Amino acid sequence: MAFRPDSFDIILNGCAIILIFCRKYNFRQTDEESLAAFVEKLGEKRQAEGLRTQAHHAVSLFYRMDQCPAEKVQNDITPAVKNTISEQAAIDATYLHTKESLPNQAVSPAHDHKADKTAVRGGGPLSHTGALKPSGADWTEIYRELKNAVTLRHYSPKTLKAYAGWTRKFQAYAKSKDPRLVSVDDVKDFLTWLAVEKDISASSRNQAFNALLFLFRNVFGREFGKVDGIVRAKRRPYIPVVLSRAEVDRIIGFMHDPHKLIISLMYGCGLRISECLSLRVHNFNFDMKILTIHDGKGKKDRTVPIPEVLMGELQAQLDRVIAQHDQDCQAGFDGVFLYGQLEKKYKNAARELVWQWFFPAKELTPVPKNKERRRYHVHETSLQKALGKAVKKAKIPKRVTSHTFRHSFASHLLQANYDIRTIQELLGHSDVRTTMIYTHTVKSVTLKEVKSPLDF
Repeated sequence: MAFRPDSFDIILNGCAIILIFCRKYNFRQTDEESLAAFVEKLGEKRQAEGLRTQAHHAVSLFYRMDQCPAEKVQNDITPAVKNTISEQAAIDATYLHTKESLPNQAVSPAHDHKADKTAVRGGGPLSHTGALKPSGADWTEIYRELKNAVTLRHYSPKTLKAYAGWTRKFQAYAKSKDPRLVSVDDVKDFLTWLAVEKDISASSRNQAFNALLFLFRNVFGREFGKVDGIVRAKRRPYIPVVLSRAEVDRIIGFMHDPHKLIISLMYGCGLRISECLSLRVHNFNFDMKILTIHDGKGKKDRTVPIPEVLMGELQAQLDRVIAQHDQDCQAGFDGVFLYGQLEKKYKNAARELVWQWFFPAKELTPVPKNKERRRYHVHETSLQKALGKAVKKAKIPKRVTSHTFRHSFASHLLQANYDIRTIQELLGHSDVRTTMIYTHTVKSVTLKEVKSPLDF
């Protein structure tokens, strides 16, 4: 009964899982009844038939080895397998000691009955073997899996940046504990520390909660479950800052193009800063006077009317974009930046006019990886700085950001007696309750005195 090292690895993985299964459900470790129950449990977890057969075979070999004389087993295995057995024995001892001393701590999915799928498949960032370090563990694989999970779900780069940031803070708080030892209690302590010691806002705590929830579900392969003490932070109602029409005109009056036109379009169409800056030539339909926003927040598309007063300025901006595009093509530039796999699908799209940014940056951006020169759109930082200077010159006694013009757009429409559902569609809100916040930003003109309709 000679075994190759790779075959023995399969047996060891199966043994580790069956030992924990027996410990969890009070079966004898060498009882054939435990094997049948174990295979049935794999079926409940919807494991493939081939994987269940492999697990059954591996554990059966383990039982046979347990019944063989020790001398025969030692003679049949190679030195490499002997080392593997020693290492696995040390890992199992560490695991059992850790589980007994830390009853609420999470364990390796390679041993945990809740992660049989990961263990049998042999994949995932936690399926590797090794000593469980209480501190100083390497989380490189965790961040790689986090990036893959976020990208797979088509979340925005800002979401990845936020989730990775909270993961780093959590890792530092846990002193780089081995991810297999990280538990929900660690999350509870971390969120409590953020609230009590750091005194961060409710929205930041909720973002941290969402980031760690995503980490546990999609990287660690575990659920939070119902744990006392982990609750969502309650946010207080927020009334957005709204400018009057005179204040809007005064601020825009102190700005210069292209920033002046960008802010005017954000106010005139109720756009977010990312939606406005990422507009391309094909988003504008000047004949129908319609602006189409593609892939807005939540990957939603919508259309809004182009303000009549901006038609001339927008046409002039388009002429400038066309002239600049002609110069770029003559200079042999490599096109604009495209999102997703568009460039692979449409080879020449980056150089076509319809894909050019409507508000392009002044300078080309070098791409060292491919030794290319591409054009990006006006940067958010540039717009925010120009807006800050204009607000200061206009002496507006309000906290004004680029998003304030979107709030003002909605409030002014509501003040003009436009239907709340129409405003919701123009803003691209999924829920009308989000739009309802603007009812607090305008003066109510509703009659308060109740009268009978017969007295009207």
